[in-house]
Amino acid sequence: MVITCPHCHTDHNIQTNQIPEGVSKVRCKECKKDFPFSPATDKKQQNSGPRKIAVALSKGGVGKTTTAVNLAAGLAMAGYKVLLVDTDTQGQSGFMLGLNPQAGLTELVNKELSAEETIIKARDNMWLLAGGKSIAGLKRVIDRKDYGGEVTLAETLTRIEKNFDYIIVDTSPGWDPIIVNVLFYVTEVLTPVSLEVMTLQGLVEFLKSMSSIQKYNKDLSLGYILPTFFDKRVKKSIGILNKLEELYANNICNPIRYNVRLSEAPANGQTIYEFAPGCNGAHDYRDLVRKVTGKEKLFM
Repeated sequence: MVITCPHCHTDHNIQTNQIPEGVSKVRCKECKKDFPFSPATDKKQQNSGPRKIAVALSKGGVGKTTTAVNLAAGLAMAGYKVLLVDTDTQGQSGFMLGLNPQAGLTELVNKELSAEETIIKARDNMWLLAGGKSIAGLKRVIDRKDYGGEVTLAETLTRIEKNFDYIIVDTSPGWDPIIVNVLFYVTEVLTPVSLEVMTLQGLVEFLKSMSSIQKYNKDLSLGYILPTFFDKRVKKSIGILNKLEELYANNICNPIRYNVRLSEAPANGQTIYEFAPGCNGAHDYRDLVRKVTGKEKLFM
């Protein structure tokens, strides 16, 4: 039997004949937290569908698309079936992967094209549902709905999610009907935070806005805070990282170090693992994949 810690998402393989009768609570060996357990609960976990993670923060320039693309690619390399959904009008996910999609999320939601026509294979085990300028039109469609506009994306993505182990949703800066839709669909949020004072303020504001959605989407939670553009030569970076660790100890990930290769890879249409597999950026994003999956020995 495999049971999954709801706190850190680590999978634990256990023998059912070694479980004492009457056990109702177990402790995760990874994060040391207790959580309820029963064979029925575990079965429900295993059949609950893919993990749905939004990479989101209202502030721009923090590495959201870089993170979404390389997290999705890393999960695919680890053998998971991954769908990357781009909800940004800039549509940069396709560009970063060396693709030029002619259709994507908007056409699928509007039922102009089928899933087979809009979801394109980006890499082994990895598929892309592209964004782009047409997302602006999708916002207008959502705004015109008298009822249920906030679940427009969920109604579409739920129909196709069964084919995947992970749904990674890349989002745009700001707070608009699309990000509200994303947060009504996903159950986890990964927030990249560049190590700057203004970004900390943006994080606080974003979490306040997210809490308004959590009143309706009870499954939504802040899963991970990912410090980005970390440069240990800059005293400010270390101070802000320490503050994040103090405030969000249970959610913090190892930082993504400043690395010029991360900015060069998109121009070549490659993930960081393809462009510079031995650089710090590739190492750090592999570490993020291990954190998300709870599998410390991946890629080793």
